[in-house]
Amino acid sequence: MAGTKPAAPTGLGKQMMPVPDPHPDVFDRQWPLRIADIDRAGRLRFDAAARHIQDIGSDQLREMGYEETHPLWIVRRTVIDLIRPIEFQDMLRVRRWCSGTSNRWCQMRVRIDGRKGGLMESEAFWIHINRETQGPARISDDFLAGLARTTSEDRLRWKAYLSAGSRDNATEIHEYPVRVTDIDLFDHVNNSVYWGVVEDYLAGHPELLEAPLRVALEHDAPVALGDKLEILTHVHPAGSTDQFGPHLVDRTVTTLTYAVGDEVKAIAALAPR
Repeated sequence: MAGTKPAAPTGLGKQMMPVPDPHPDVFDRQWPLRIADIDRAGRLRFDAAARHIQDIGSDQLREMGYEETHPLWIVRRTVIDLIRPIEFQDMLRVRRWCSGTSNRWCQMRVRIDGRKGGLMESEAFWIHINRETQGPARISDDFLAGLARTTSEDRLRWKAYLSAGSRDNATEIHEYPVRVTDIDLFDHVNNSVYWGVVEDYLAGHPELLEAPLRVALEHDAPVALGDKLEILTHVHPAGSTDQFGPHLVDRTVTTLTYAVGDEVKAIAALAPR
């Protein structure tokens, strides 16, 4: 029909909400990029960016006054866009705000800017957890009211972007050792550790870093100390990627399936922006 707008990209091709800046409810902090967060070329790594995303979440929770009442959260999915590399000896400006709510989970945006022009964008789906049951817990009305000041999305629903790859047609399968230092308060591998697998893949495929890159990582089940974690790699060439959405059919998508035996623990996807 004439005048009808094309459908907005969804799933792996989704467009992230722009920062509502200036806005009093955008949490805004700065700290230096340190040497433990960079690769051999001086680039802020994805796993380090994931830690920064967690850290500013904790800082915002504390500043909002909900550290005692809402202390436990798990991340179900994180999408990180590397737009321009942020490099060593830069200063990071990290901003966080809500882009969607429901009564037990929320979607949080984090934008990481370097003073020299580097930029990483992210959006994460966070689930509030009950300390006793370890299951999803209702977010208090006053907390939700604060989150809602930066978004009109109040019926946020979970929908997976990715599906696991099979062992039968994997390009590569390799073991990824789980260390005691990978384990967090929930007694399983911390979210940021999963991004080390992405960095391992990028080390062997540096051409992916030559242009803006999107990486999405979805968690299906926890990985525990002692698990034999294996990574199944699949490369989907352009023209065969309609499963990831119509806006990605013209580009190659690589998936990394995190598996323990026959159980899928997580899935990551890498695609050019």
